[in-house]
Amino acid sequence: MLAYTIKRLFQAVVVLLVVGLVAFSMFRFIGDPIDNMLGQEATQEDITRLRSQLGLDQPFPVQYVKFLGNALRGDFGVSYRQGRPVAEIIAERAPATLELAAVSGLFAITIGIAMGVFTAIRRKGLAANIIMALSLIGVSLPTFLIGILLIYIFSVELGWLPSFGRGETVKVGDWTTGFLTESGLKALILPAITLGLYQMTLIMRLVRSEMLEVLRQDYIRFARARGLSDRIVHFRHALKNTLVPVITVTGLQLGSIIAFAIITETVFQWPGIGLLFINAIQFVDIPVMAAYLLLISVMFVAINFIVDLLYFAVDPRLRDDAVTAGET
Repeated sequence: MLAYTIKRLFQAVVVLLVVGLVAFSMFRFIGDPIDNMLGQEATQEDITRLRSQLGLDQPFPVQYVKFLGNALRGDFGVSYRQGRPVAEIIAERAPATLELAAVSGLFAITIGIAMGVFTAIRRKGLAANIIMALSLIGVSLPTFLIGILLIYIFSVELGWLPSFGRGETVKVGDWTTGFLTESGLKALILPAITLGLYQMTLIMRLVRSEMLEVLRQDYIRFARARGLSDRIVHFRHALKNTLVPVITVTGLQLGSIIAFAIITETVFQWPGIGLLFINAIQFVDIPVMAAYLLLISVMFVAINFIVDLLYFAVDPRLRDDAVTAGET
């Protein structure tokens, strides 16, 4: 287990270094932030002075190493647009994105697994066939179109839910939350469904496929022959083995929820770090863009690392392979 963990940690560090290098390199070709900050009437002296203050006159390797060193201390520089520390800006926006991602992930996992099991057990029923047909909507339609449709139905036509914003929030310590207000909860419904619908349908179809495969196994037939009830067979034997391969995909989808939040936050004008990233692109705010991509990469790598450990703990075949490799 220790050797497996160290190996995964080493891979995670390498991935983060490569992602940081690629992201920092790409931003050098999207425009000059000096032009946006000073305007067209700036003199050459002003441009030279500001470029020196921001460290943009230094060689690229020096800028990259300096960026990584500061990032390890939680310092991502100063926003070119707002003139404030990037870490402070992200800390203000992070609660909105994390709450949206948490609700979307909970929606995707609980509804996805429940509907996947139901459609597998009742695969010939009318309800299961209707659910599978409707699930094609979540898989086929792009996220922004789903959001627009939900806004049109529930905000424009019915007037039940707000179409943009986060609603009223309450500050709890350093955290701002909308869970404690009615308007905050209402504002969360449409973005959460929009963001989690694709992951929910994907998890549902995966659980259904794996469940059907498990139900065909000999040990399930043996369990039925022993006279065990359908409830015990389905939920104690079949579901437990169904979730082993689902763990990996589910973990990666949770990371995708945070990454795809950019589209959802843009459609609903949700004040999270995804919308912050979009605005940073428009103003060539390189520190904000680099910090965002690095944080998303850290979240992806961390989730993938946790999933690998859970998979190792759940699947005995991996433990047997590790023991065999250690003996040889």
